[in-house]
Amino acid sequence: MVDLDPTQLDRYSRHVIMDDVGPAGQEALLEASVLVVGAGGLGSPVLQYLAAAGVGTLGIVDDDVVERSNLQRQVIHGDADVGRPKVESAREFVADLNPDVTVETYETRFDSENAADLVGQYDLVVDASDNFPTRFLVSDACTVAGVPFFHGAVYRFEGQVTTFSGEGPCYRCLFPQAPPEGTVPDCSTAGVLGVLPGTVGCLQATEVVKWIVGEGESLEGRLLAFDASAMSFDEVPVNRNLDCPVCGDDPSVDSVGSVSYEGRCSLSD
Repeated sequence: MVDLDPTQLDRYSRHVIMDDVGPAGQEALLEASVLVVGAGGLGSPVLQYLAAAGVGTLGIVDDDVVERSNLQRQVIHGDADVGRPKVESAREFVADLNPDVTVETYETRFDSENAADLVGQYDLVVDASDNFPTRFLVSDACTVAGVPFFHGAVYRFEGQVTTFSGEGPCYRCLFPQAPPEGTVPDCSTAGVLGVLPGTVGCLQATEVVKWIVGEGESLEGRLLAFDASAMSFDEVPVNRNLDCPVCGDDPSVDSVGSVSYEGRCSLSD
């Protein structure tokens, strides 16, 4: 039985009237739980639109504080939030936007000690991180647990998005190891177009909503690459690596606690 109260019927009316979503789809959104790893450039639009869509429980993991240089792209934080933990600023933003949403905050770094526990509490995970070790950790933890996750990354004018079911392929099938240290500068060194994380984060949020309501074709098996300078999209196929140590036919990794997420995050050494 679908049980939306009058306020919810009003708030989500544009979903409810869609045959592809309807009352049942909105109920699924309200019952869903999503963990967002990172409350920065990608996490901001992800949290904004998942909250607006009525995803019932949002978990936010981030150990950083708001800096003024963040405000060019991290749109859920404001000038008055400078110096505050991002999870607190994000929690207040979501609460103000949609009181239907329960927010769980984790002011900590997503690491190999807490990853399995955090992932295990949620239906889905969004990788909104900004570094390779965390991306590999999200992938490994979700793949081992069988939890779908949604990857996004940005660099200057370029972004990429894909979806992994948690059953393979995984992020390691696409990138077996991180690039050598220093070869890919981070945003503080190379910069990033302020609106780019908004585009990529919205695509991630779109994938999450589609997954929850069970409509449309996901990006699983496809990496969507976006070039904001040329305003173009390209697709790169993502195939499961049968020899992948995490999702292959004979995986050697069954726990992230046994993996070192430093340097190139390689599992072949």
